[in-house]
Amino acid sequence: MSSDTPVRARFGQIRPGVVLTTLLSGQLMIMLDITVMNVALPRIRSDLDFSPTGLSWVMNSYTLVFGGLLLLGGRAGDLFGRRRLFLLGIALFTLASLGGGLAPSAAWLLVARVVQGIGGALAGPSTLAILTTTFSEPKARIRALAWFSTIGSAGFAIGLIVGGLLTQWFGWRSVLFINVPIGAAVVVAGLRYLPETPRQPARLDLPGAFTATGGVAALVYGFINAAAHGWSAAVTDISLAAGALLIVAFVAIEFRTAQPLLPMHLFADRNRSAAYANFFLGPMAGMSMFFFLTQYLQEVRGMSSLTTGFAFLPTAVTMFTLVRLIPRLLPRLGPKVMTMTGTVLMTGALVLLTFLGTDTAYFPLIFVATTVIGIGIGLAFSPLNVLIMANVPPAEAGAAGGALQTLQQTGSALGLAILVTVFGTATRHATGSAHHVLTEGVTAAFAGSAVVGVLTLLIATTFRRPAN
Repeated sequence: MSSDTPVRARFGQIRPGVVLTTLLSGQLMIMLDITVMNVALPRIRSDLDFSPTGLSWVMNSYTLVFGGLLLLGGRAGDLFGRRRLFLLGIALFTLASLGGGLAPSAAWLLVARVVQGIGGALAGPSTLAILTTTFSEPKARIRALAWFSTIGSAGFAIGLIVGGLLTQWFGWRSVLFINVPIGAAVVVAGLRYLPETPRQPARLDLPGAFTATGGVAALVYGFINAAAHGWSAAVTDISLAAGALLIVAFVAIEFRTAQPLLPMHLFADRNRSAAYANFFLGPMAGMSMFFFLTQYLQEVRGMSSLTTGFAFLPTAVTMFTLVRLIPRLLPRLGPKVMTMTGTVLMTGALVLLTFLGTDTAYFPLIFVATTVIGIGIGLAFSPLNVLIMANVPPAEAGAAGGALQTLQQTGSALGLAILVTVFGTATRHATGSAHHVLTEGVTAAFAGSAVVGVLTLLIATTFRRPAN
């Protein structure tokens, strides 16, 4: 047996359905925590006496650590065993969720969120790598990656719904406690059913790990700070400059080291490079919808947190519906047609949202936009996972998956920072009622998102149909 193939499940034969369910459950839990805490923030602030500035770090501490450690987590899985890293990451995430739910103070909760980010960064890339190496048959792989893409994208919408339900019915601590039984079940199932993966006889690229982790963390922090305090703030400039310098140093190291953290030849393939670029730009456009539309629905239309969460249900439903169609469509249409179609739909939905007014009802405009953007994101992103992971050497699957998720996280952070700036500029120049001013800012942000969508479409035109 090749050293690059999964060995066997811990007990007996590999059960593909159980393996897929186990991995996706862990991934969904990790992705939910990016948005699930949003609707709980007001209650967290009052219970733990957070300052307005400190409250933002309930979200930012997780995002910063998660994004900064993804490359390291991906390569560590290649070297030390992906099953081992996945289970370690889920266990850390689960224990941190328990600790966060029990938090008696603001500092305690922030530490728990940091540990959650570490656990997510260890488990996330290994999830994608195990999927890719376990499901080697083309149709099965496309189906598994379609589910992975859907979980990653729809998790934003599901997080708002779940967060609203749990916070309203059981309090904010339940948003963290819910991870405990799920995480425990994933660990138990993973110990029993996930395939063993061999450890690669290699050394960890410590200089690359330091520069990559520091560089991505500095960039993400700079983008977060820009969204909160503007692009002219000294901390923003210093963070972005330090991040850029560390990333340049990282690339130089990776070209020279014998066992790189991120093998640079992964970018030699034209389709993979373009797919990476779209995984950076796409979240800037599509994922901004959740942030700005949430503000509009709550502040302008007066919806409760729970009702706002359910307003995004069409997005989640259409994404999950597409999962069964993508394995049939991709071989027939190819990634270029699917990605271009999805990007056009996503961009069209964002353009539609620029027509929001202070009295716009949910039906039909918002309902149509949230439905169409779900179809668009589903079609646009699922082929990218396939393009990136299809021909990656099994020994480098973790590194490739880590790069994918790193670009997705940094793209989301940068996109939000840019669009918050667009939002702020528009609101400063708007006149009228508070609702009118906020609506002007939201529609300007959606216009900016649509421009990014057009850039994403241009990159999609460069895809070539992979050889069979």
